[in-house]
Amino acid sequence: MPSLTRSPGSTAAPAALPTADEAVTHTLLNCLLREVSGPEHQNVVADGHLLLRLPRRGVLLRVALRRTSLLGAHRFRGPVRERRDGAWVEVDWRRLATYTHDELFLRTGVSNEEFLEQIASSHDAITAALAGPRTGQPQNGQAHDSRLGAYLASEQSLLFGHRFHPTPKARTGDPRAWAEYAPEAGAAFPLRHLAVRADLIAEEAADPSATAALDRQRTDVPDGYRLLPAHPWQYVTLRAHPALRAALDRGDVLDLGRGGRPFAATASVRTLYDGETFLKFSLNVRITNCLRKNSAYELAGAVALTRALVPALSDLAGRFPGAAVLREPAYRTLALPGPDGMPDLALFEGLGVIVREGLPQRLAPGARPLLAAAVADEYPTGPAHVSCLLDGAGPREALDWWSAWLGLLLPPVLAAYFDHGLVLEPHLQNVLLCVDGSGRPVQALFRDLEGTKLVPEHHRDTLAALPPEVAGPMTYDAQRGWDRVVYCLLVNHVAELLAALADLYPEAEAALWARVRAALQEYAQDHGCPPRLAALLAGVPLPAKANLLTRWERRADRDAGYVRLPSPLAEDLLRDTTRSAR
Repeated sequence: MPSLTRSPGSTAAPAALPTADEAVTHTLLNCLLREVSGPEHQNVVADGHLLLRLPRRGVLLRVALRRTSLLGAHRFRGPVRERRDGAWVEVDWRRLATYTHDELFLRTGVSNEEFLEQIASSHDAITAALAGPRTGQPQNGQAHDSRLGAYLASEQSLLFGHRFHPTPKARTGDPRAWAEYAPEAGAAFPLRHLAVRADLIAEEAADPSATAALDRQRTDVPDGYRLLPAHPWQYVTLRAHPALRAALDRGDVLDLGRGGRPFAATASVRTLYDGETFLKFSLNVRITNCLRKNSAYELAGAVALTRALVPALSDLAGRFPGAAVLREPAYRTLALPGPDGMPDLALFEGLGVIVREGLPQRLAPGARPLLAAAVADEYPTGPAHVSCLLDGAGPREALDWWSAWLGLLLPPVLAAYFDHGLVLEPHLQNVLLCVDGSGRPVQALFRDLEGTKLVPEHHRDTLAALPPEVAGPMTYDAQRGWDRVVYCLLVNHVAELLAALADLYPEAEAALWARVRAALQEYAQDHGCPPRLAALLAGVPLPAKANLLTRWERRADRDAGYVRLPSPLAEDLLRDTTRSAR
């Protein structure tokens, strides 16, 4: 593989922001390389370019490389071109999207009439984000000079989304509503508040005080009613529902309007934060893959998991004080009876809100939380980017910074799986990388219990005590759980943050992977080396979630398949073995 790196000891400047056209074509190429052409050996790196063939469509593509990657997750620059009539002709994003559509149809025999429209939606969203103001801070009165302001700026800095998802910014809904509620627009706004007759409220709490985060939003709730906060956009979506309309007319539900302190949109769009508590709302808008609503089993499951995880999380906190998990101790929703006497499901799920602990409950003193996805972004779209944290430091300091983060991130995730049968989901958008005043990592915070699962053989009693419709979605078998852990931890998180560091220090990529291997070995030595971890250290291929194929076949994320990537850990092992033999 030809070298595209700079001279030893040099530090590269962060890449300039791409156009929307470049972002979409590069993302599609990433997906094709990882899931289609790569596994079928239809690609090669030569003369500073990636050549990639779509074998069924009969198209040969080429793109210039900024940097090669040991994982095959190369960095591209400039336009994509195709070989046509003996010349290299530029391919715009629409044509590449059509080629991708055709290749997937010819490969799978499955059609997907939504696919091109979703790519266009993602392109529109990126175009709008690039055209909007980027102050690096949330709008609408949020703090500009505090840890909260820096944290929210990191949540709201993701202009391009997941670079291995074909439609990372796809969305439905009125574009004008998006402008008001989108995180990349710096959205912060008061909630809509409903007062609901107490007997029409459904709620559950792992701690009696957990619902106080909901009740404190308004003080003007009439006697006999309970407060139900709603996402303003969701309320507009549901207010014409006949049962809700009738309840408003009867006075069973009172619309108190919008009010209270503003909540800021985080990267997930539907999870909002006011500096004290996260509230995860349902939002009947398709974002990336699916409608972002809290299903009934997810409402109950969040509280059930919070209860069930008390012993495991207490053990992990004692062993790994530099890591913590944000619990989800309560939910509340509207339980209006439908024609069958059961709660109307559209309203039960559509107005369900999950309470998640805020940062004050778990954040270490003096630590500054930042969304890991913003730290690891391919492009420096905000002040949380790793280039800002390192601020011109040399390769040695960067390696020390990297080791500090790996020491906080890897051990608790591995111990959760091996010791407690707990599948955490530490992908970049589920982890807060917390730094001290110098920008050095000091704490890892994990969030979003929706993706957290239990391995059944570790939790038989807990699962048996739950309704089957709640227990079933809460589990992964041991192998699927391990694939999920390795994908989220190493491929989505570690490899992408490592790539951002390698962009700054291209000559250090192998050394960065060596630090990953060393951190895994240290855990194995200190906590035992189960067979799955031994295989990982031996360099077995790494599972990468097949986002392109999953989206094409319209499968649920839970049912996503994996492709296998050659492990850079194997390369380190082989180099070590070769040196030892000399």
